[in-house]
Amino acid sequence: MKRSVWLVLLLTFALVIAACAGDDGATTTAGDGDGATTTAADGDGETTTTAGDGDGGAVTQRAFRFVVVSHGQASDPFWSVAQNGVNDAGEDMGVTVEYQAPGTYDMVEMSQIIDAAVASEPDGLVVTIPDADALGDSIRAAVAAGIPVISMNSGSEVFADLGVLVHVGQTEYAAGLIAGQRFAAEGIGSAICVNQEVGNVALDNRCQGFEDGLGVEVDVIPVELADPVGTQETISGTLQANPVEGVLTLGPTGAVPALAALEDSGLLGQVALATFDLGPEVLEAIDQGNMLFAIDQAQYLQGYLPIVLLTKFKETGALPLGSVERVILTGPQIVTSDVAADVISFSEQGLR
Repeated sequence: MKRSVWLVLLLTFALVIAACAGDDGATTTAGDGDGATTTAADGDGETTTTAGDGDGGAVTQRAFRFVVVSHGQASDPFWSVAQNGVNDAGEDMGVTVEYQAPGTYDMVEMSQIIDAAVASEPDGLVVTIPDADALGDSIRAAVAAGIPVISMNSGSEVFADLGVLVHVGQTEYAAGLIAGQRFAAEGIGSAICVNQEVGNVALDNRCQGFEDGLGVEVDVIPVELADPVGTQETISGTLQANPVEGVLTLGPTGAVPALAALEDSGLLGQVALATFDLGPEVLEAIDQGNMLFAIDQAQYLQGYLPIVLLTKFKETGALPLGSVERVILTGPQIVTSDVAADVISFSEQGLR
């Protein structure tokens, strides 16, 4: 929901409460149209600050603090969009949000960050779960401390076992299966799966689903997330040693070097290429016909929705579950050449 819509809804709610309030000291304030901020005491002596947006709208500032811990760094193009979602939701909900991540894909460091977050006693915690064995104890400790926990992005198969309330994301095996089926429908009979985080269960599941959907054995090619030149060389060497008809990468950090490898090898347009997740280069390649498709999991929503859910859970005790499996799906959404140009505009705004 766009921020302006949220503000209108919140303003309407504020006016209704104000009209119904008696003399018990509870006051809800709305923006006065000039961007002023007003503060009022409630019956318990707590303060609610409401900031005007200059258009007569208002956002109630709640005293909630939520910590988000992901395995991906905000400097990564994918995760920067997820962090945009976190920050926008914090602003729209009027809550404090903190986004934290290890410096590299490091499960020991990530578990330590979760432990530190739990020790700080936040009102809610959002985590990715790329490795339940490594992070399970830290997540269970958060649950045992009475902190509501929501998982996002990775962990759809294991979150429930850890006491997490709900998962926001896509089911990775199913997304990989769809990718394999689409390759098979294109007549592609052999392929490789380029994995930039081997050991990340979500990515391993993507490759397994891809293999099952394609219906033939698929070699998984491990590459280093932080080494695009090395990734390009690895893919080029693999294609020379073992020619295949298709390449699936599991993120833009693999897709961009794969594009370069195909171009340098004279195979662009001859070897089919598709990827998970979006980025400017990925969308441009799809728009130009150099890539079949991308599977978008809408990481902006993965950052945004958990903050909204935690805010309303703290206020009402209720939580939408999405399905009996308690997975709120944000993907897979298939981006092909017929929609790539439209998606580019959203990407430029940091929303896709």
